[in-house]
Amino acid sequence: MLKQTADYITFDLLKLIPGTHLGEALNFFLYDTTKIFLLLATIIYVVAIIRTSFPPEKTKRMLSHKREYVGNILAALLGIVTPFCSCSAVPLFIGFVESGVPLGVTFSFLISSPMVNEVALIMLWGLFGWKIALIYIGTGLVVAIVAGIIIGKLKMEKYVQDYVWEMQVGNAEIVVQTFRQKLDYAREYTLGLLKKIWPYVIIGVGIGAFIHGYAPQDFLVRYAGRDNPFAVPLAVLIGVPLYSNAAGVIPIVHALMEKGLPIGTALAFMMAVTALSFPEAIILKNVLKNRLLAVFFGTVAVAIVLVGYLFNAIL
Repeated sequence: MLKQTADYITFDLLKLIPGTHLGEALNFFLYDTTKIFLLLATIIYVVAIIRTSFPPEKTKRMLSHKREYVGNILAALLGIVTPFCSCSAVPLFIGFVESGVPLGVTFSFLISSPMVNEVALIMLWGLFGWKIALIYIGTGLVVAIVAGIIIGKLKMEKYVQDYVWEMQVGNAEIVVQTFRQKLDYAREYTLGLLKKIWPYVIIGVGIGAFIHGYAPQDFLVRYAGRDNPFAVPLAVLIGVPLYSNAAGVIPIVHALMEKGLPIGTALAFMMAVTALSFPEAIILKNVLKNRLLAVFFGTVAVAIVLVGYLFNAIL
């Protein structure tokens, strides 16, 4: 139904010709924008209700003093359903460390939450199907778990800023919500999130539509195809400074894959954009010393590159 509506507006109402650059670009934009917003509004509401069971204070308590490996896995899984963005990096990081959460476990959560979340799952499922969505979620969790374990093994607690260890954040009371309150929260959260991300969706789909309609069919195959051994690390290097969220980058990745970008390269690019960014580095600089910050970015970047190569080889 959505595709038929997009076709009607593009080719019947506006009289654009199928197969032309403008016609295909506009049709892509109308169809993807409508589908993405419908998926977001429906599923974010459901996930928001689930999220009410994992407030930050409860998350801290669940992760405190967890055994090695078990804590990393749990932290990465909790990252899917708990709110985290770079603007909340400093207080969350301090709270986790003060509560006794091991450093490596904290980093598993730090990586998972922005990279593996409901927005990414919804949009990937809607644009690429459930297989690609699950591949991305699975690899994102593996990156978060493995990178957290590596950072934990390096015993780099001394490279956390000194004031972090001196702060006593304390334990806040966990407020139990009624089901009605959870529904009200879910509605407000969904509306608030849509208000925040709609520009990213529009811009991302717009760029994707332009690539879909105007980029030469073999452009990416020539320069970023399987024959280029440096395509994956190059995609990661390009992705880091772009700083976007899943809502903005997935439509672009969709269009790039339609033009021939291999799936591993596309996933690596998306992971770099969502999990690593210069603004995040600036904020984390307040709590991490340079060596630990470099280890964090380097470990995650190498893991993402390896994931890209792996999926280019097997898919």
